Amino acid sequence: MCGIVGMVGRGHVNQDIYDALLLLQHRGQDATGISTAEPSGVMHSVKNPGMVREAFRTRDMRTLLGNVGLGHVRYATHGTASSEEEAQPFYVNAPYGITMIHNGNLTNTRALADDMARKDRRHVNSSSDTELLLNVLASELQATTSAVDLDPDRIFKAVARTHRRIEGAYAVVSFIAGYGLLAFRDPHGIRPLILGRRTAGLAGDEWVVASESLVLENADYEVVREIAPGEAVFITHEGEMFSQQCATDPVLAPCAFEYVYLARPDSVMNGQSVYESRLRMGEKLARTIAKHIPADEIDVVMPIPDSSRPAAMEVARVLGIEYREGFYKNRYVGRTFIMPGQETRKKSVRQKLNTMSMEFRGKKVLLIDDSIVRGTTSRQIIQMARDAGAASVTFASAAPPVRYPHVYGINMPSAEELVAHGRSIPEIGAELGADHIVFQEVEDLKAAIVDGCAAGGVVLDDVDMSCFDGRYVTGTVTEEYLEWVATTQRS
Repeated sequence: MCGIVGMVGRGHVNQDIYDALLLLQHRGQDATGISTAEPSGVMHSVKNPGMVREAFRTRDMRTLLGNVGLGHVRYATHGTASSEEEAQPFYVNAPYGITMIHNGNLTNTRALADDMARKDRRHVNSSSDTELLLNVLASELQATTSAVDLDPDRIFKAVARTHRRIEGAYAVVSFIAGYGLLAFRDPHGIRPLILGRRTAGLAGDEWVVASESLVLENADYEVVREIAPGEAVFITHEGEMFSQQCATDPVLAPCAFEYVYLARPDSVMNGQSVYESRLRMGEKLARTIAKHIPADEIDVVMPIPDSSRPAAMEVARVLGIEYREGFYKNRYVGRTFIMPGQETRKKSVRQKLNTMSMEFRGKKVLLIDDSIVRGTTSRQIIQMARDAGAASVTFASAAPPVRYPHVYGINMPSAEELVAHGRSIPEIGAELGADHIVFQEVEDLKAAIVDGCAAGGVVLDDVDMSCFDGRYVTGTVTEEYLEWVATTQRS
């Protein structure tokens, strides 16, 4: 889960990319980078660890010249979170000069690394799958164009060949020196990518591609459409746009976790407001709670701020129980789910949340969270509620139990670190210290997403629910691969 943006403007795009990355900061806090390109082919790049406001100085922005550019906020799912060398964008100088950013996770990196050395004769300098992907694209562009000039048809042919070589989830933005911006999406549409256009008067059109629609809305771009699974879009320096489907048998199967947690609520994905999808999750969760928890066991409903708030409000409405805010969130601490390392997460929970004892004292409290992954945060929150005087604590998750690794771009590589793995629901509740615990049903979560998208005019072929049901939509994830990923993570 990273945040990516690419722009083709009439003037310098550095400030607009910076502003977009601020809006996408929730998608990654490990590192950030911006690269720009001038029509002459001259490229500029700055990347640093940390968050956007910390990473770029005025002197950096002055160097980022050019009307084409891209930006990235990193959440490490492959490689090393602390490695500055693995911050994006990545660059290769041949052919042409290509810079790339990527959101997602490739699942055949072992085979690709071997191919790079034996077949492509290319050197990869990190463990980042983005660098592998960049070199695959570069090899295919070289094979496709040889001595002839580059044009959209040859670019799309190279993307089609790239699709055939790589597996997993990927939304990609890159630019080719002297030519323009290239964006493409994996054939299952697991990770999001949306296209927008803004008219710059007589100067012509300006273009943006980004992870979430809020980037477009904030900068007054018109939403053109979501880039289709398997599709590639190429935009020249002059603002001429070309597109082509480059995959065989593409399907639209977005990641459910985008709706549960990752995306901002003010974004729209696949025709559905993320906020509305979370309301639907709350409505369905409320009906499950009513089946399992007597009404006299709950006095108040409280969210774990912020991403669970819409679901909690809907739970309270459907159950007819008072909604209260019992936790105050320190907005200057990052999202604990995406922080690397258990110790960092543990330390950050109490820095991030503080209880208001008057809301807890003597009450039977129903706490609503968006999901329960490792259990680190949930366990501490439940104890905080008890310390604040709660008479009992019922904990409910707007997502089903996370029982399986997520390999498509979210840092859940090992089943053993998941609190729900190998445990029944009562056992999970006991492990977390809750009096009662309730989870969303798998089919209810899927229905909340599918029905909402259909109401927005988008028909989903499938939904990636792999971390909940163990079914990986690409069909290429094996038990041997999962064991390899878990072993790599442990070492």
